Amino acid sequence: MERATFSKYSWIDFAFSVVGVCTFLVDWGSDVWVATELYCRGDVVWFAVLVGLMVLSSVVVQTFSWFWFKYDRELPGFRNQTVGASVFFGDRVTLFCVLHVLQLGFLCRHISAIRQGFRVWWRKEEGSEYAVYLTHDLSMLRLIETFCESAPQLTLMIYVMLHTNKARTVQFVSIAASTTSIAWMVVDYHRSLRSFLPDKAKQGWCSSLIYFLWNLLLIAPRVAALALFASALSGYMAAHFLMLWSVFALWAWQQGTNFMDSVGGEWLYRATVGLIWYFSWFNVAEGQTRSRSVIYHSFITTDGVILLTTWWCYRDPVQTESYALALLIALPLIYLLGLLFKALYYCCFHPKLWRPPVRDPGLPVDQPDADVSFRVFSIQDGDLSSQLLNKRMAGHAARFYSKKGFIRNSDSTNGAESPRL
Repeated sequence: MERATFSKYSWIDFAFSVVGVCTFLVDWGSDVWVATELYCRGDVVWFAVLVGLMVLSSVVVQTFSWFWFKYDRELPGFRNQTVGASVFFGDRVTLFCVLHVLQLGFLCRHISAIRQGFRVWWRKEEGSEYAVYLTHDLSMLRLIETFCESAPQLTLMIYVMLHTNKARTVQFVSIAASTTSIAWMVVDYHRSLRSFLPDKAKQGWCSSLIYFLWNLLLIAPRVAALALFASALSGYMAAHFLMLWSVFALWAWQQGTNFMDSVGGEWLYRATVGLIWYFSWFNVAEGQTRSRSVIYHSFITTDGVILLTTWWCYRDPVQTESYALALLIALPLIYLLGLLFKALYYCCFHPKLWRPPVRDPGLPVDQPDADVSFRVFSIQDGDLSSQLLNKRMAGHAARFYSKKGFIRNSDSTNGAESPRL
């Protein structure tokens, strides 16, 4: 069987781990500061909404982390690892459970990744596979946190600014930084997935930039449209969210997702996917990826038009006179520009196959590209029972880069793929 060399832990991974824990602490500190300011100003409703988003996001992330801990501790490879933070494994399950109840499990994962990364990168010790494993899980958890907390908070921030009709420079800077951070987390997750694809070229900085731009240009007008709708009809915002979230969660169920190792965990995942889809596209299943993407963007475009039209009809003409027409024209154009950048990315900047994949004769011919790394290749020149494969992220790579979503050009000599939207 063909062996593949997966990406080793590097100083860039270590830097991302350090930045990740710093961002986590700064994010929580800023959230507490904003919540305190709202409470001191007497904005009890907004304070309650903000705290509710913080608590909900934390509970969801800690629940995923706990589920994964329970699944992973049964893997033989994990029991052989020298883990950075000893609370993660061994016989300290109770302590780790308490840490998750106290909402500290995600932070402990960051600390463990830093310590393990320091051992591997600086001291040149063994354990690179486990360090990489941790970074993949953290990438997914950060993505979940982004759309459970950061995206809703950004919507709330814009809504408060519109509702009060007061905008300070620091608010604009904060909104721009939050939107950029959300788009960047999507790029970070995407780059993490690509490490499972040994047959594909690595994603360069130019490719990453285009990927970042089309996510930024699609997410920003979506969040703005939601905030504008809420500023005019705040009472209907919860109904809008619940209706779309329910539809998206059922759509995820209909696609037969298989990410978690339990029924309860899988429904939590589908509910989280529904929340992510409320703001941005996220592929969760193999098959006709392009068709699902077109359906999704058509639905979101229609919903955005309805939101903006409703806001235009029910807005305060006097209060919104200075910016209403500009936003009504700019937001659809920005979203259209984002779709064009997405098409440009898959046409010109999506990394191509750099060599034909080596296939197991016993596997079907139409295996997705990522399944080559997941099912055919082993991680190292050792038994898989003593090595670590992040099954969750490898499975996501298989679905995200499903070959059924694109058409291979059989005449190409370099194995290039036609774009998959």
